[in-house]
Amino acid sequence: MPEKTTLERARKDKAEGKAPSTQAGEFVREEIEHIREGKHGARSPQQAIAIGLSKARRAGVNLPPPRKGATSEATRKRAAHDLEKSRQGNEAKPNPTRSRAVVKALKKESRSAASPSALSKHAKKAAAQRKKREGKT
Repeated sequence: MPEKTTLERARKDKAEGKAPSTQAGEFVREEIEHIREGKHGARSPQQAIAIGLSKARRAGVNLPPPRKGATSEATRKRAAHDLEKSRQGNEAKPNPTRSRAVVKALKKESRSAASPSALSKHAKKAAAQRKKREGKT
């Protein structure tokens, strides 16, 4: 469950007419903070971002699933499922066994995924891929 302040910041972004990706950025930021605080870890910066985007979709941010070819079919399905869950509106209780398993697995992961150097490396790599996709050198 996202923190109240994160939800408020995302709502403020929406009210200001900012893009869904900007609204979702608040959830990604929260996830990075959780890793840095030591609440849990992540295998990579991409995983931390994915967790944040999933939370954003479930919280009601109208963030479409990634384009075909950008990620795996399973990721696209999960993103579509998260988006659908937010639109249904019913707060089904999460399976406690599954929740514990996820948290336990994340706690075993490294905290270095949220380090400034790891995030910088990821940002540079993502920017290079965008340039390549757009046909720029």
